[in-house]
Amino acid sequence: MKLTLKIMFVIFLIWMAIGLYLVNTDHEKAQVVMGLGVLYFSFLFMPFFIYYRYRDGKYKKYILNDEKLKNAFKDFGKE
Repeated sequence: MKLTLKIMFVIFLIWMAIGLYLVNTDHEKAQVVMGLGVLYFSFLFMPFFIYYRYRDGKYKKYILNDEKLKNAFKDFGKE
């Protein structure tokens, strides 16, 4: 899965480089290429990346609950 993410990211970088080249040469389809690149990044690459990063429950240490808030503000008003 990590290799797939790397390949997808390289595809995105190449796609954006081609899009920038087309924009600089005033090609008629340059905006379409750039727009499709943004859609690829938004709807294919990012969800796949987010799933890969947080699939094993690694996100649970970042979720705030009452116990964590009480521990964080336990000594807040004391001087």
